[in-house]
Amino acid sequence: MELNEYIAILRKRGWIIILTAVLTALAGWGISRFQEPMYRASIQVRVEPARIDWGNVNAVKTLLRSYQVLITSQDIVEEVIRRAQLDMTPEQLLSLMKVDPDESNFTIRIDVENRDPEVAKRIAETTAQVFIENREQWNQKQRREDRVDVSIRNHVTHVPLVRPKPKMNALAGFVLGVLIGVLIVLLLEWIEADILRTPEAVERALGLATLGAIPGERRGR
Repeated sequence: MELNEYIAILRKRGWIIILTAVLTALAGWGISRFQEPMYRASIQVRVEPARIDWGNVNAVKTLLRSYQVLITSQDIVEEVIRRAQLDMTPEQLLSLMKVDPDESNFTIRIDVENRDPEVAKRIAETTAQVFIENREQWNQKQRREDRVDVSIRNHVTHVPLVRPKPKMNALAGFVLGVLIGVLIVLLLEWIEADILRTPEAVERALGLATLGAIPGERRGR
């Protein structure tokens, strides 16, 4: 198809793309208005071996994954609930928490989401503290060179809103609407592809010159 034909299609059916984009953008915005606000508190815990050598460094990388399991263990979670005075079960707390170890910098990131930003912050800080105390007790039973020091690297300083985000949802809905609109236009054009509406279309389809055309019926005034 030539450029002028694409322009003609946009002039004819461009309103479909605009309409679907606007409708899906409004839908995205509307859905956001009904979402419950959720905040996320994040804290980082650093894990350092007492002795820096190749063996200890690789051992700590393995420990990071085991520490991920330890932080979400029943004992740690129940202690967090007790200290933070939370009215929830361990299963409910775990559904709000995400623990992500990073072997590149020997850290463990603890993310907690909650409707109340202060509660999210309290859970994250309490979880980190309980975990650190647990490791300190373990260190007391080890030789100094075999200990693994655990400390808070980044405290909770900001608790951002995770959702809803009306503007982002509206933008995503707009982009989706444009794609849907384009598909609808392509489908309509494909359905009408066999209809020859102009002399030029007849010439392209048949490979013959158009010598004449029957004029359309004129409507009376």
